[in-house]
Amino acid sequence: MRLLVANPNTTPQVTELCATAARAVASPGTEILPLTGRFGAQIINSRAENAIAGHAMLEMLAENVAGADGVLLAVSYDTGLLAAREVLPVPVVGMTEAGIAAACLLGTRFGLVTFGTPFIYQELVAQQGLTGRLAGIRAITASPKDAYADPATVDAKVADAASALVAETGAEVVVLCGAAMAGMPARIRDAVPVPMLDGIAAGIGLLEMLVRLKPAKARTGSLAHPGQRPTQGLSPALAALLAAGA
Repeated sequence: MRLLVANPNTTPQVTELCATAARAVASPGTEILPLTGRFGAQIINSRAENAIAGHAMLEMLAENVAGADGVLLAVSYDTGLLAAREVLPVPVVGMTEAGIAAACLLGTRFGLVTFGTPFIYQELVAQQGLTGRLAGIRAITASPKDAYADPATVDAKVADAASALVAETGAEVVVLCGAAMAGMPARIRDAVPVPMLDGIAAGIGLLEMLVRLKPAKARTGSLAHPGQRPTQGLSPALAALLAAGA
C-alpha cells in the first residue's frame, strides 16, 4: 500500500514530523510518501492562506497521485479535502476529520487543542455535523515552528491546555489539531486524564481501512468528478487531473 501524506504548508520540518508519526503507526508494507507545498504560507493561519494552500494541495496531489492508493491531508485545516475527493480516484482523508471521527468512538464529547485560529476548527466541526459533541477548543501560546525547535516546552503547554480543557468542559477525549503535533499524544499521555488523539495517527488507520475496502469512485452526487471544463494557467498535471473525468 502506498499512501501520500500531503502538507500544503511550505515548511518541510512539519512534513517530516507528520511522516515520522505516520510511519510509526502504518501497517507493515505500507509506504509513506511525504509531500510539501511548493508555494504559499509557511504555516497556514487564515482563510486567505488556506485558499492559496488549496491550490497548492491540488497541484501536488495531481503531480504525485499516480501509483498511490490513498491520500492523507497532513494539514489541520483539512485543506482542499472535498475538492480532492471530487477529482482523485483514490480515498482521501483529512487529518482533523480523522481525529474527530476517532474521538467520537472513544467518548461522548471531545475537545480540541490547537496552535491556530479556533473559528476555523469550529467550522470544520460544523461541517461534520458534530457541533453538539464539541466540548471546547483551546489555542496554546506557541507556534508550529516551536514544536520542532523546542518540543519539550510545547509538549508541556499542550498537556496543560488539554488538562484544563477536560477540567473546565468535561471533554472525554482530546484531539490535538496541528500537523506539528503529530506523534505528541504518546509523549504526554500520562499528564492528561483522558484519551488523546492526533490526526496523523488516526488518519493513517482510517485511510488504510478505506484502501482495503476498495470503494468505487462516485459517479454521481457532489463528490463525482465534475468533468472537463475550460481552464487556463494551471500546471499540466492539475489541468490533466481536472480533465480526467470527461
